[in-house]
Amino acid sequence: MIDVAALATNAGVNLSGPGKRARFTASMRLLRHSDFERVYKKGRRHFAAHITVFYLLRERGDGWRVGFTVGKVLGGAVERNRVKRRLREAVRLHWPGVCIPADVVVNPKKSVLKLEFAELENEINSAFAVMQKSLGRRTT
Repeated sequence: MIDVAALATNAGVNLSGPGKRARFTASMRLLRHSDFERVYKKGRRHFAAHITVFYLLRERGDGWRVGFTVGKVLGGAVERNRVKRRLREAVRLHWPGVCIPADVVVNPKKSVLKLEFAELENEINSAFAVMQKSLGRRTT
């Protein structure tokens, strides 16, 4: 049996529990349309091979908030939901250890449909590293 808690170092954020499925709480997600729009309009962008990540430093708040936008260009509802599940899991496994109050929107490209999960994890991990480096300079 795999110890999920050992895999995900999450800066005090418990994404796993005994007998429970690990999931994002409402405080860890972007939920409102206005939040997404603010990140798109005022935030910075990180372009990777299979995803585009938009991020914006918040003035107050605790830690990262992550949202996902998966457009109809990626296929029907089944394919889009599968992409969202895979993205959520990759983000959950590589949740940043540094608690920076930032909003993040992950926007996958069509090539993510054929991508191996390990490659998706690597892209998410490197995107969070770039964001931490960029936002870390702004907070100091």
